[in-house]
This record gives sequence, C-alpha cells and structure tokens, in this order.
Amino acid sequence: MITFPNAKINLGLNITEKRPDGYHNLETIFYPVPLEDALEITVLNSSEHKFSLHQSGLEIAGNPETNLVVKAYRLLDEKFDLPPVDIYLYKNIPSGAGLGGGSSDAAFMLKLLNDKFKLKLSDKILEEYAATLGADCAFFIKNTPTFAEGIGNLFSPVTLSLKGYQLVLVKPDIFVSTREAFAQIRPHKPERSLREIITAPIEQWKDYMINDFEESVFPQHPAIREIKEELYNEGAIYAAMSGSGSSVFGIFHPKASLPTLKYENAFQFRCTLK
Repeated sequence: MITFPNAKINLGLNITEKRPDGYHNLETIFYPVPLEDALEITVLNSSEHKFSLHQSGLEIAGNPETNLVVKAYRLLDEKFDLPPVDIYLYKNIPSGAGLGGGSSDAAFMLKLLNDKFKLKLSDKILEEYAATLGADCAFFIKNTPTFAEGIGNLFSPVTLSLKGYQLVLVKPDIFVSTREAFAQIRPHKPERSLREIITAPIEQWKDYMINDFEESVFPQHPAIREIKEELYNEGAIYAAMSGSGSSVFGIFHPKASLPTLKYENAFQFRCTLK
C-alpha cells in the first residue's frame, strides 16, 4: 500500500510570546501544497525484525531508527502489535526547509497503517497520536488549510482556497537551525490576526502578513532575502519564507508566466495550487 505525503507552507507566522517552559507561542496558517514524498509499506514474511526502512531520493540526515516514519510505526505497534513491515520512503521534499516534510511523512504513516491494518482509528485519535510525534504533525491528518496557535499544535479550520493560483518554491543550499531562527526574535502581539488578514484580497497580504523569522534569518543569510525580493520583482502577489526557513515561496496569479530563477544548487518547485 502506497501514499504520497505532501508539504505545507506557512502563510504568515507571528511569534506572540515566550512561555514559562522556554517555548514560544505563535500563530500561523498552514496551507498544503502538492510537493510530495512517496511512502509504501509491505508486510514482511519474516518476523526476525519488526520493520526494515529503505530510503531513496533526497538524502535524509540522521539514523534511520530516529526517522519519524519509524517512530510512527513503533507508536502504533506498541498499541496494536502490528505485523512486521518493510517501509519504503522516497524523499522529494527537502529537509530543513520549513515545509514540514518529516512531519507529513509521520502523519501519513499513521494513516497508512490505519488503513492497511484496518485499525478503524478516527481522525481525532490519529491527530492525538500525531501530536506526540511533533507539534505540526497533526495538521497533516486532515491536511486542509488550518490556523495554528500555541506552539503550532492547536488547530482550527479556516475558510481559505488558493485553488488555481500558481506557486514557485525555492530552497537554497542553506541550513537554518531552529536556535538560529529564534536568536533575534522579539515576541509581540500582531495588530491584525492572520485570521483577519486572509479574508482580505490576496493582493493586500504583502502589506499586512509577515513571517517574524525573516527578521532573524535574513540578516544572517542575505541570499534568502534576495530570493524573496526576486520573486516580488518577477510578479509574485505574495512571497515569504516558510516556517523558520530556508525555503521561500511566491504565489502568482493563475495566468501569470512563471519566472525561471537561476540559483546554483537550489531546489525549485512549481505547481498550481489545489
């Protein structure tokens, strides 16, 4: 059985306050985009091992044992004693890009196991399991436009459709650590909530919608700022860094001619949004 975990972008991101536990509260809007990995499971005939992970595509850093798809399998295996499986993961979503690729893989693994082994788990239960794997994992269970707050783990639906608009996504060969992204952050309450901003025409978003991480990341990595500026110069209606970076996206009118951007060693993706 196979599935195709997709990426997300952040439409705006406000860091609203620092919490007593050291984390930060935020608000953002997750929007799914059709940049996809491929994830397949087959039942192992041998029970010598509970699972075997086969990775291909873009390189994944770290030990396979710590991969989120493995953690998702182990989570449900502890509760339901699942059959042993071969896991095949083809990575097409860049890591460290603010696109939620690892979180999506984990959530889709939960859904895949639920379907494959007829566990009959509701979306609500799957979201609860997904939340234990990462703050934004639960978003990918329903995988629809979502307003997120708290540490990015409290969700509520929003009425938003960018269907037909075009997306250009650029992920430069730059790594931005979470610590680095938070380094210069100054928490603040936004004058206008993202819930309100997205009800305005998309042409007005760039005047009101921001990603607070850009203030911290751009001075340290001017090349990321330059990508955003070029997307605007090429006609993007709205452009921003996604999450804590380092990917940058531009949203273009449905009939716009998309630009050809020349960045050495950069991952680029173009699509029509659904």
